[in-house]
Amino acid sequence: MRRTVFNEDHEAFRETLRAFIEAEVVPVYDEWFAAGQAPRDFYYKLGELGLFGISVPEEFGGAGLDTHKFEAVVYEETARAGVAFGGSGVHVLLALPYIKMLATDEQRKRFLPKFVTGEEMWAIAMTEPGTGSDLAGMKTTAKLSEDGTHYVLNGAKTFITGGVHADKVIVCARTSAPTAEDRRHGISLFAVDTKSEGYSVGRKLDKLGLKTSDTAELAFVDVKVPVEDLLGEENKGFYYLGHNLASERWGIAFGAYAQAKAAVRFAKQYVQERTVFGKPVAHFQNTKFELAACQAEVDAAEAVADRATEALDAGELTPAEAASAKLFCTEVAHRVIDRCLQLHGGYGYMNEYPIARLYADNRVNRIYGGTSEIMKSIIAKDMGL
Repeated sequence: MRRTVFNEDHEAFRETLRAFIEAEVVPVYDEWFAAGQAPRDFYYKLGELGLFGISVPEEFGGAGLDTHKFEAVVYEETARAGVAFGGSGVHVLLALPYIKMLATDEQRKRFLPKFVTGEEMWAIAMTEPGTGSDLAGMKTTAKLSEDGTHYVLNGAKTFITGGVHADKVIVCARTSAPTAEDRRHGISLFAVDTKSEGYSVGRKLDKLGLKTSDTAELAFVDVKVPVEDLLGEENKGFYYLGHNLASERWGIAFGAYAQAKAAVRFAKQYVQERTVFGKPVAHFQNTKFELAACQAEVDAAEAVADRATEALDAGELTPAEAASAKLFCTEVAHRVIDRCLQLHGGYGYMNEYPIARLYADNRVNRIYGGTSEIMKSIIAKDMGL
């Protein structure tokens, strides 16, 4: 079936991006993997390439395109090459929507030009050591000073992707206590400068996968946040978080589909080159059947991912539809990547092969952005169950 989600502009961007990956990422990716993060100056290159400004208004240095399709191309091309762009994904997919939705004109003028160039990298800090998916249970507080000029931030966050290199972090904190009727009340969002006194980066977490994305623990001890850096209205943070979850889950869904597609590519190439009992592994019926079954699953995931992309661009992707896309695509990727690794035999377990890294990278897709179990609950509720 002919795919219709991308046009000539997207395909031209794909060619440019593929050449960039081959020249700037593939030759040094093993070094990034060993270091556990991409170098900070790499993000300036992404800024020069225009990746950070695609949907940023032109007046702030962006292209002003109101679409997620270029992000989708990035997911496909990085997966195809078996690489990742460090922790930069959170900069565009997670942080930017909050800036665009909540920032005042004054804040946009301060934030967006440096966002586009990569001069200021952004992350978002929601999860806390004791909360996990229960964001309403967060303990980090932001108390308004007596003179009303700043908030005083105290608390800790964990699993913060991009947290090591971040220059600005959108921090979720309690400005009021929860009420008996609504545990979600009282959360606010702040754009926090990581150079602020009392702000500290703790451990760079040692993860199973996503080795090139810097993920950290953060701590705040009496950090002064100017009132001018409150994003949106006070106490409405939980609503804002919920509003952007659909785009976040779309990103995870599309990324998972792209990983599954790449896994089939890696496996197909391997079984055609690898010889067993005097014949290429691709010659055996089991190999053909396994890859055929994987391809069928990838085709289905592609259709779901593309449909979700069109809905998101049209502003019509509902929370339940986003949850369904995430659940389906991440579960498909889990099955497909596992089967493709199996076809590699013992070599599939070696990190020098992209399928091994892909296997580890993919596992978190069914956890972050809401676990598969949470996705099922959302879908069931939408069904009236």
